[in-house]
Amino acid sequence: MLSRLATVASKANVVVSKPNHFNLLNQYGVAATSIGWMQHAETLQRRFKSDQVKGAVVGIDLGTTNSCVAVMEGKQAKVITNAEGDRTTPSIVAFTKDGERLVGIQAKRQGVTNTANTFYATKRLIGRKFDDEEIKKDMKNIPFKIVRASNGDAWVEGSDGKVYSPSQIGAFTLIKMKETAEAYLNQPVKNAVITVPAYFNDSQRQATKDAGQISGLNVLRVINEPTAAALAYGMDKTEDKVIAVYDLGGGTFDVSLLEIQKGVFEVKSTNGDTFLGGEDFDRHLVNFMAAEFRKEQGVDVTKDNMAMQRLKEAAEKAKIELSASTQTDINLPYLTMDSSGPKHMNLKLTRAKFESLVDGLIKRTVAPCIKALKDAEVTKNEVGEVLLVGGMTRMPKVQATVQEIFGRAPSKSVNPDEAVAMGAAIQGGVLAGDVTDVLLLDVTPLSLGIETLGGVMTKLINRNTTIPTRKSQVFSTAADGQTQVEIKVHQGEREMAADNKILGQFSLVGIPPAPRGVPQIEVTFDIDANGIVHVSARDKASGKEQQIVIQSSGGLSKEEIENMVRKAEQYAAEDKKKRELIEAINQGESIIHDTESKLDEFKDQLPADEVSKLKTDIQAVRELIAIKDSADPEEIKKKVTELQQASLKLFEMAYKKMAAEREAGGSSRSGSSSDDYSGEAHSSEKTAEEESKKKGEDKQ
Repeated sequence: MLSRLATVASKANVVVSKPNHFNLLNQYGVAATSIGWMQHAETLQRRFKSDQVKGAVVGIDLGTTNSCVAVMEGKQAKVITNAEGDRTTPSIVAFTKDGERLVGIQAKRQGVTNTANTFYATKRLIGRKFDDEEIKKDMKNIPFKIVRASNGDAWVEGSDGKVYSPSQIGAFTLIKMKETAEAYLNQPVKNAVITVPAYFNDSQRQATKDAGQISGLNVLRVINEPTAAALAYGMDKTEDKVIAVYDLGGGTFDVSLLEIQKGVFEVKSTNGDTFLGGEDFDRHLVNFMAAEFRKEQGVDVTKDNMAMQRLKEAAEKAKIELSASTQTDINLPYLTMDSSGPKHMNLKLTRAKFESLVDGLIKRTVAPCIKALKDAEVTKNEVGEVLLVGGMTRMPKVQATVQEIFGRAPSKSVNPDEAVAMGAAIQGGVLAGDVTDVLLLDVTPLSLGIETLGGVMTKLINRNTTIPTRKSQVFSTAADGQTQVEIKVHQGEREMAADNKILGQFSLVGIPPAPRGVPQIEVTFDIDANGIVHVSARDKASGKEQQIVIQSSGGLSKEEIENMVRKAEQYAAEDKKKRELIEAINQGESIIHDTESKLDEFKDQLPADEVSKLKTDIQAVRELIAIKDSADPEEIKKKVTELQQASLKLFEMAYKKMAAEREAGGSSRSGSSSDDYSGEAHSSEKTAEEESKKKGEDKQ
């Protein structure tokens, strides 16, 4: 096992926390003493700029419903029109009976007659497990087949039995974006900045990078969609202000608070829901339409994939129309038929009815906004501008909700469908060195840490920490002769590691055998500018090192992310009590170990009755901490304090006796040591760690 180790900083820019006597061990031997670090502005600039960018860098918004590509022309970002003459491309991929691959509007047009082989909204699957609750919900509402991959991920399967990962489907859309840019620029395109929802976890970001690689693109950076939109908004702004970005797209919802100051875009906080968007609004409307049709015609069309696909297209069209008008007509002739003949749908839908159907979805965006304001330590009155991003923000009810949350009318100065791609292009210009007056400082959405003794989550990097970032902590062994440690990496906000998501684990082996507390093992967490996590551990004595890059197989589901934060708030008091109990138990075990070691060392100088009494006190503490979960942390602390005070008094007697013996022997050196021991004896308020350290110095 490992124990917390006090360290001395060797560099001026390293901040070391105060030594803490109480070891916080983990069940694999990990405990921490924090070493902070300071990032310099030039380091940030250097890490944000790519040194080997050749050729144009395009910005791509790989959306759930639609995708968009842009490029810098001089100092302005320009959205590129595709071959069909549209500025956005549907994120839909289809395979015909002949094996032809269709992407974009061509795939969308044939979707009604080829439902099993037309894949849409696959961004909701990317980086997710087949067993995720969200995937199970989606499987009930989509016409194509979702299957379990060999690694447990959710993939899609065509009617011919061929399977595709969501990254592959995303790559086909990216290829279309790449070809669109190449046709406009009249040159090959290799480099790209791709956007992802701000609340995407590590596995989803990895899977998005995989999609870029499959498409033949060199993904220079993965940046958050709200942040990209802020870049598009603030590129030509000179006023310093705090802005909020409310991004409700086809499949995800994000909210970010940013501070813009003289070209520096600093994200203060971010929050969101990675399974909330226009697809959910469509589904609610489709279910309503199917229910109305069943009431009027007596026919259930929910098992008819072709009819349901027609309903989905009609729902999407009606949703868009209701943003501009208060009523729309939904007319679908020959929707289905039975023995009595063909059945048609004729339905009048009002804006008020649609708003009532999706009211719960809109309300789900409120809590993340409140949390983002709280995390940023910003009041709504301090927000100078609210940007709307994503097609769903065109809905009047959504705009009214945003105004209620932030107390001001949202700005319409950016195009909700194009701002993200334009911001990605601007970041591409920064990486290429063409844009020099912009610096983007983004954040990580969830905390990262390791498991410590008793299952405690020891956080090394807190949520909403600016990235790229690097944090190290020094550990030491908690058992004599320990030669290896296992480190588990977790992501989440709960106090207990079991309540958070495990991202990965690795072992550091080959540690030279030594007494507990002697080896120095430095564990480092590194989050790069893409938000992807790297963890390493190094034994300072031997130089042995082990590291891990968190792979996409360790992704988080939307429900897991939400539960982490929600349960952290709901059970904050319970988590705190658990942590206090574990720290008290660790404190007790440490005091017992130190006291027993000194009893053995000074057994010849101590009265037998006093030794017996001290052993009784030790046993009392040992019995108290043995009951663990049902123990009272305050009672443990009380008994530990009593044991500590009793041991200090007893060892004071031993020091005096040893000093007297040395003086009697006429040794001047012993006399000097006696003074030291006398001075030590009066410091009864010192922790046992300081006592132990002092005794070691005196013995030397």
